[in-house]
Amino acid sequence: MPDDAARPSLGEILRMARERLRAAGGATPDLDVELLAREAFAATRAELRLRAAETPNSDTLAVFEALLARREAREPVHRILGRRAFYDHEFALSPETLEPRPDTEALVELAARALRESDKDAPLIADLGTGSGAIAVSLLALFPKARCIAVDLSPGALVTARSNSQDAGVASRFWPVAADYLAPIADRLDLVVSNPPYIPTSDILRLDRDVREFDPHLALDGGEDGLDAYRAIARQLSGSTFGVPDVLFEIGAGQLQDVCAIMEDAGWALHEVAADLGGVERALWFRPLGADQLP
Repeated sequence: MPDDAARPSLGEILRMARERLRAAGGATPDLDVELLAREAFAATRAELRLRAAETPNSDTLAVFEALLARREAREPVHRILGRRAFYDHEFALSPETLEPRPDTEALVELAARALRESDKDAPLIADLGTGSGAIAVSLLALFPKARCIAVDLSPGALVTARSNSQDAGVASRFWPVAADYLAPIADRLDLVVSNPPYIPTSDILRLDRDVREFDPHLALDGGEDGLDAYRAIARQLSGSTFGVPDVLFEIGAGQLQDVCAIMEDAGWALHEVAADLGGVERALWFRPLGADQLP
């Protein structure tokens, strides 16, 4: 067994790890190595720098190597860690859930504005395709009297979402339902929010490998043109018995006009658009036709 002087320091190990991920085609090798190292060595970012000259013990080094090998094989870093930060909380992931991504924070912000403007004391929200529960949990944390019916086709996703609601302290107001969008809901709703699948089927094979091989296709595949989910929700809205709530969607790049047309046919008009951090029109807020002209 070599002595410590013959073994690489933590700083050298991290440098070589970054080179390995860069060679494997990773887009963010520096960040990925930092996140994996913080997990394996139980260290903050600052502590990793302070300990750069130290020689890690073989056990922790083996943990880091195992994590690194998974990322080298293109498993997403947050899948490896089993969690991802979103808005004000950290969310556990499972194979049945998408990773909550920063783009979706635009939808949360827009939905929060809609709830503030509605001025309802205890609004009832429906989150359609809740996945990890990121949208629902974030809104319930912002509005302590709000309640949310969290709908998903995947029972496994709902188990994860329920756990995330417990971790965030909002479980008593988070009601998971395994169903197809609005189908099981009879209550009068104040707001409907959804980040539905919107990738055209033929585009899925062209997605980055990290997404294509590790995100659930049920949460990605929006049908031939990517708009199947919007049509389904619009049909349910047009025949609804649960009032005329504000409706908010996340959309894919270039889908604004098509989604607006679908919603207008169902009786909803575009009220506001919000862009994500990249400047892409990402979140749409619809109100019932004529609502903006009411006194």
